[in-house]
Amino acid sequence: MTSPEEPTPSRFFNMLHKVEDLFLASLLTALILISTLQIIQRNFLGTGSAWADEFTRILVLWIAMAGASVASRKANQITIDLISRYLRPKLKAAAFFITSLFTVAVCMVAAYYCFLFTEGEREYGSVIMGDFPAWVAQIVLPAGFALIAVRYLVHCVRAGKELLLDNKGGHSEGRS
Repeated sequence: MTSPEEPTPSRFFNMLHKVEDLFLASLLTALILISTLQIIQRNFLGTGSAWADEFTRILVLWIAMAGASVASRKANQITIDLISRYLRPKLKAAAFFITSLFTVAVCMVAAYYCFLFTEGEREYGSVIMGDFPAWVAQIVLPAGFALIAVRYLVHCVRAGKELLLDNKGGHSEGRS
C-alpha cells in the first residue's frame, strides 16, 4: 500500500511531462534570445557571434525533436483524418492501432539509423562550433525517435486492449 506522500505513477508522469514542457520552453526561449542578440549585433554593432548561427540550427533540431515527443504523448501529431472521421468507433480504434504500430516501426528504424549516424560522428571525431563534439548535439535524433516509438507503443497497447475488450463484450470507459 502506498502512502499519500509517495508519488503515484500518474503523478510521476505528470511531473515528467512538466519537466519536458519546461525543457521545450527553455529551448525555444534560448533560440529567440540568441537570434535576437545576433540580429542586434549584426544590425547595430556590425558584428556577430561566430557560434550563434550554428547553435541556433542545433536548437531548431532539438526543438523539433522535443516538440514531436511532446505531441506524441497523446498522439497529437498531424494526421490525415479524412477516412477515420467517418469510421465507426471500433473501426476507428482498429485504424488507430494499425497507424500507431506503423509509427512505432518507422520511429524505431529512424532511431536505429540515427544512432548509427551519431555513432559514426563520434567515431570520426566530428566537431561543431569550433571544438564541440557533433555527436553530443546529434544524440537528440536517436533518443527522440526512440522516445516517440515507446510512446506510440503505449498507445498501441491501449488501443489493442480496447479492441480486445470490445470483442469480448466488455466496455472501456471514456471512449468517444
